[in-house]
Amino acid sequence: GAMSVDSITDLGDNTSKLLEALQLCHPHELQPRRSRGKKRPLSLNPISWQVPRVVDRCCTHLETHGLHTVGIFRVGSSKKRVQQLREEFDRGLDVFLDEHLSVHDVAALLKEFLRDMPDSLIPRELYGAFLSTASMERPAQLETLQLLLFLLPPCHSDTLLRLLRFLAEVARHAESSWDPQGHQIPGNKMTVSNLATVFGPNILQKEKPGEKDAGALNFEDSAAIILVLQRLIEHHHSLFMVSPEMQCDVLRRLFQTDPDVIEYLLRRK
Repeated sequence: GAMSVDSITDLGDNTSKLLEALQLCHPHELQPRRSRGKKRPLSLNPISWQVPRVVDRCCTHLETHGLHTVGIFRVGSSKKRVQQLREEFDRGLDVFLDEHLSVHDVAALLKEFLRDMPDSLIPRELYGAFLSTASMERPAQLETLQLLLFLLPPCHSDTLLRLLRFLAEVARHAESSWDPQGHQIPGNKMTVSNLATVFGPNILQKEKPGEKDAGALNFEDSAAIILVLQRLIEHHHSLFMVSPEMQCDVLRRLFQTDPDVIEYLLRRK
C-alpha cells in the first residue's frame, strides 16, 4: 500500500512538509508557495553531495599535487592568476585544475572562496554557540559540537565535511617521512593547529566581509575559533556520524508525527 512518489509536485497539500525538507537535489527550486496547476518535477532522490564545484576541485587538486608542498596555505600566490580562476568559476565554466597550476594559487582560491561567501560556512547565527564550546570539557564539548553541526543546512554541512576531510589529510602529511627506498619525503609543516589558524577566521565569521569591524577579533575569540576548528578537524569522522541509537529515536518520533516521511526514508534506504 506504499505510495510511489517521483516528484514533490505529486504530493498532496496535506502531506508532511518534512518531505519537502528532505528534498536535497535542487533546494533553490523549492518555492514557498507552489502554484496550483503547475507541474515542475523535483527529484526526491539526492544525486550527490551539495558541495560547490570550486571547493571540491580545489581540494581534489591539492590532495593530488599539494600534500608535500612546504608551507601550503602560507606561501604567497599570483593574485592575477587567482583572480582569473575566480572569474572562470563565477562564469560557470567547467574549470579544469591540472598539474601545471601552482599549488599556492589553488590554495589561495580555496581560502578566498570560503572567506568571501555571502553567508559563512558556519552560519553567523551559530557563531556564538560554536565559540562557546571552546571552554567546555570533553566529552561535553564534542557532544555539543555534534548537535550544532546537525543544525547546519545540508549544503553547509556537506561542504564543511569535505573541507575537514581535506584538512585532516593535509595535517597527516605535516611531518617528513621516508619512501620504501629510504628517500626522505618532505612534510608540508601544516599541523592541525596551523591549519586551524589559517582557516578558522574564514569559516567562523562574526561579521560579513567588508562590514565595519569584520576583521577585528579580540584575542579570546581568535583563540576560541582556532580551538574549535582544531576539534572539528581532529574529530570530523565521529562528529558527522549519527549513531544508530539516535537514528532509531528519530524514527520512533517521526512514526508518531509524520509516517509518510518514514515511508520515504525506508524506500530511499
